[in-house]
Formats: sequence, C-alpha cells, structure tokens
Amino acid sequence: MDITNVLPAECISHIVSLTTPRDACRLAVVSPAFKSAADSDVVWEKFLPSDYKLIISSSVSASSLITSLSKKDLYFHLCRHPILVNNGTMSFELEKEYGKKCYMVGARGLCIEWASTPNCWKWTSLPESRFPEVAELVYLMYFWFCEVSARLDTRILSHRTNYAAYLVFQFGKPISGFQRTRIVSGVYIEGINDKGRQRLFQDPCKNTLQLIQDRKDGWMEIEMGEFFNKNGDDGTLLCSLHDFDKFGTSLIIQGIEVRPKKG
Repeated sequence: MDITNVLPAECISHIVSLTTPRDACRLAVVSPAFKSAADSDVVWEKFLPSDYKLIISSSVSASSLITSLSKKDLYFHLCRHPILVNNGTMSFELEKEYGKKCYMVGARGLCIEWASTPNCWKWTSLPESRFPEVAELVYLMYFWFCEVSARLDTRILSHRTNYAAYLVFQFGKPISGFQRTRIVSGVYIEGINDKGRQRLFQDPCKNTLQLIQDRKDGWMEIEMGEFFNKNGDDGTLLCSLHDFDKFGTSLIIQGIEVRPKKG
C-alpha cells in the first residue's frame, strides 16, 4: 500500500523533516508526493540553524537571501557560498551533510602579535580570498615568538558537534635565510586545558609537510586541533598558533576556520 495515499501531506513533511538533508534529497525521487514534501520550506527550515535569520540579517550583502530563495535553495546556497558576517571579519557557511555551522575568522578578526609592525606583517588583498584583506608574515628575525589566535563564543556553534580548527593559508614569495619551520598550535576553552599544544610541522626538507591539505578554494590548510561543543555553554573557544620559526617563504594567512570534523 502506498502510504502517500493514506497520510496527509503535512504528516509526510513532518516525517521527512526528522531525517537529514541527504535523506530528503533521496526521498524526493521516490514519488511526486514525497518530492513535494521533501522540497517544501517546512522540511528545509528544520535543516537550517534555528538562528539562521539572525545570522543572515547581520550580513549586509546577503540579507535579501531570506526572502528571495526557497528554504532548500537557501540551504544549498549557504553550503556553497560563505557569507561575511560580524562587520566582514568572519564568514559563515553550512556543512552540507547535516547543516552544521562553520565559521572562519578572517585575518582582520584575528589577534596577531605585531600586526601593526610593517617589517613583520603586511596587509594586502587577494582576489581569491573571501575577505577584503589577508595578513602576510614577511619577516621574522628578531621575534622568535609570535602568536596568532582566534576567539569564538561556543554559543554560536552547533551543539553536540565535534569541531576542528584549521589554519587557512598560502605560501608567498621566497625569503632568504631559511632555517626550519615550526608552528605550535592549541585549541581549547579559554582558561581550561590551556596547556595542551601540538607541533604542526617542522623542517620541510624531512618531508613532514604531509599534514598540509589543499582546499577546493585554492588555499591550503592544516589542522590545529579539535573540540567537542556539547551544549554551547563552555565559554570562549581559543584557537592559537605560536612559536613561529623562520620560513623559507612568506606566510599568507586568510584566517582560522572552525568546522565539524569528519570521521
């Protein structure tokens, strides 16, 4: 018996809304009744974050998306096209499979030691960056300790989600005086477990750069650490990088991204 002939459309929509975005797309090809339910705003509003209207309204360039797109189209738009929020210092997008929140803190939103020192950092714009400016570490001779950090309120992240933080960067022009490369990272709640650190990579000549991954947007990334966000009431998440040694090339930082970790 075809249940679509028995159950009201509202009931089918409710059932589909209890699944996942991937399941809804699969159900849409089962029958016309399921397609109508699986494509409905009722279903896809459930897959969007509960505060999606507030997030989008804080983005001047994307505020019209709320009224111009169906909820399904809005969902996939946010999966494919990050929007700038928080006065352009952060970007927001959705993880495609479950609709979890992803944020990147752009270079201007980071706390960068000696950021105002021209001999150390240079601020520039790149067409491939989602932010108006990126930070380029061009010289590090006297300052053997340099810290770059991002702070995020855990309340804005998706609950019951295991997140990982990633440095999003490129290598720039070669710099003379190459010795070795070392970056130490930490991802933790500010004031709690702040002793944990991990060394990311050291000495490219010894083939230890395998932790670096190419991204689809043309940048590179390296995982800094992970954090489980249970109920969003832990406080401030701190993602930090420090103990820079000399680089053989300049380091261009687009930002630090926090997104759900796969696997």
